[in-house]
Amino acid sequence: MTAQESIQQLRQAKIITAMITPFKPDGFINFDALPDLVEHLLSHHTQGLLLAGTTAESPTLTHDEELELFKAVQKIVKGRVPLIAGVGTNDTRDSVDFAKEVAAFGGFAAGLAIVPYYNKPSQEGMYQHFKAIADASDLPIIIYNIPGRVVVEMAPDTLLRLAEHPNIIGVKECTSLDNMAYLIEHKPNDFLVYTGEDGEAFHAMNIGADGVISVASHSNGEEMHQMLQAIEDSDIKKAASIQRKFIPKVNALFSVPSPAPVKAVLNHLGFEVGPLRLPLVACTPEEEKRIIKVVLEEDIEATRQTVTGVVRPDY
Repeated sequence: MTAQESIQQLRQAKIITAMITPFKPDGFINFDALPDLVEHLLSHHTQGLLLAGTTAESPTLTHDEELELFKAVQKIVKGRVPLIAGVGTNDTRDSVDFAKEVAAFGGFAAGLAIVPYYNKPSQEGMYQHFKAIADASDLPIIIYNIPGRVVVEMAPDTLLRLAEHPNIIGVKECTSLDNMAYLIEHKPNDFLVYTGEDGEAFHAMNIGADGVISVASHSNGEEMHQMLQAIEDSDIKKAASIQRKFIPKVNALFSVPSPAPVKAVLNHLGFEVGPLRLPLVACTPEEEKRIIKVVLEEDIEATRQTVTGVVRPDY
């Protein structure tokens, strides 16, 4: 798939779910849980899937497990929605090798590569890192800019410089609305800008973003779709009304380290997504009860216990 073909596919995907990885109680991937989970997502307005990202607990997945996961999900999806593979690490050579492997594997519209964590590269180091990945294969690349997780932040002008590369097609942006507005105003026409923060989807879409790469869509895809549809229909009052009720749910889904809350909700709904792998741990029974009350039941008292206002979830 060429970069332009990927852009055309992904431009239709306003809600891309950063999918969790289901585990069995013994910690192995629960491949049997995937069909029901994927069909649930697709039936609730997920228009694209990101595999082996942060929400999938990718730091604890082995290389072989990621490839097995890719194969299993592709077999279920059968081309119905575009797929994105997490390919980035803080090692440029490793990221290049994996991008090449995913390109040869096939079936992906793009690879998502995170700004390198821990090493704290300069802006020029970030530029050279992503250029090397994009030069390595014909797999189109989406940059993941999330300083809350990687410590360093890619500046908007560095992103715009990379946006000129023919094989870098977009960004999952988790910095600020100011940065996003600047990017949208100055980017090439065919460069995709996604927010990676559920709580800011309303604002991002209203300033011209292409969509949201979401965690909340696991459990609240219907209302997210309704909100984005209202924005598209220029019914801002309706969209804002949905957003006001949506904010406490997003905050609940990130009130303890993700993906513990969304896994608690999915397990409650019967999807058997199981536990987390260390160093992440499951919600306590008290946390789980409160999160479920907010996310699924809109419980007012439980909502009052949740941080109010849009906070930046630590995706």
